[in-house]
Amino acid sequence: MPTETLLPDPPLWLTTPLLGEPVATRLLAILDAELSWQRPSLRLYGREHPIPRCQVWMGDPEACYRYSGRDFLPEPWHPAVAELRDLVIIALAMTGTECHFNSVLLNRYAGGEERMGWHSDDEPELGQDPLIAAVSLGAERPLRFRWKDRRAPAFNAWLPHDSLLVMGPGTQERLQHALLPRRIPGLRISLTFRRVQG
Repeated sequence: MPTETLLPDPPLWLTTPLLGEPVATRLLAILDAELSWQRPSLRLYGREHPIPRCQVWMGDPEACYRYSGRDFLPEPWHPAVAELRDLVIIALAMTGTECHFNSVLLNRYAGGEERMGWHSDDEPELGQDPLIAAVSLGAERPLRFRWKDRRAPAFNAWLPHDSLLVMGPGTQERLQHALLPRRIPGLRISLTFRRVQG
């Protein structure tokens, strides 16, 4: 699998293709049709706002997650997502990176107007220096990164269909990322695999 280093430090790299066709497109259709997509509301500045996308939190029973003041209990693993998790773990092991993901956040973007704001995946449940592996399916969109200390310009990581972006240790501490609105049509589903600490 061809891999491109986007940043050497902290480690940020992109692998594509991950699954190959027609497997990747079939998986996109399965996830779109079979998951119980939700659009929860989050409290911002004292008001409730529905998130501008749909999502599912999935994982082992103990993998509870707190995000924007709300607790999310995991849905049980869908067989196709569990199989993808295992493939990602194997792909990372081939690079010498060991990981044991027990959860995944799936986000569904119906089109380019749906988005994710600036943030770091640095919640306490993820422990010190988490490794996060993000699989992208569907419409290609750029994930925007910016340095927290503004040491260098912000940059885009374009995430094509059937790609794996690995955000290694230190990425969440030193950078923020966002999926900003774009005039890009088409469904996109992202799966960010992570390990919630017990």
